Amino acid sequence: MISSLRGIVLAATADAVIIEVGGVGFSVAVPGDVAHTARLGQELRLHTSLIVREDALSLYGFADRAELEVFGLLIGVTGVGPKSALGVLSHLSVDQIAAAVADDDDAPFRRVSGIGPKTAKLIVVQLAGKLQPPAAVPTKAAVDGEITTQLVAALIGLGWTERVAAEAAERSAAEASETERGSVALLLRRTLATLGPAQGGGARG
Repeated sequence: MISSLRGIVLAATADAVIIEVGGVGFSVAVPGDVAHTARLGQELRLHTSLIVREDALSLYGFADRAELEVFGLLIGVTGVGPKSALGVLSHLSVDQIAAAVADDDDAPFRRVSGIGPKTAKLIVVQLAGKLQPPAAVPTKAAVDGEITTQLVAALIGLGWTERVAAEAAERSAAEASETERGSVALLLRRTLATLGPAQGGGARG
């Protein structure tokens, strides 16, 4: 079982990265925020899940162990495969998933591509009682300044102007959960969900 990887990023697409570890390149499917923040030539560490099928071995990687654990819970839901579970974690943070389940609200899951109404309801029902309650939302002032600065830089790199990036980062920081405020990747996910596709068409660095 490959439970984690730490190595140099050789390539990154919208939903996968290739990490070189000891001279071997591992292709890892990842949530969109991880792919967006991956930088070629820089080190990246992922918590991973190896999915074994008759015709393939597939690696799925996440920025933290909480996401990995939720991924494991999601693929245990009837009708949810690894790709669909990855889609959920590309659109929703762990806290957002926990909040939706706690509120018996399947709407956030229905907005994920590939998740139908029946499956969305099953996610809520079958994950009930299995997730930690969502963290309390801190004030904007509680968000670490360095994390926010990195978030602005990431948004600028994706094509937004500095003004739009700064305003969006400020809004996300004000609404972020305790978990999100400690992670550039999680804050970026929240911000991208609000902004949508970059207007400037900027590419990742």
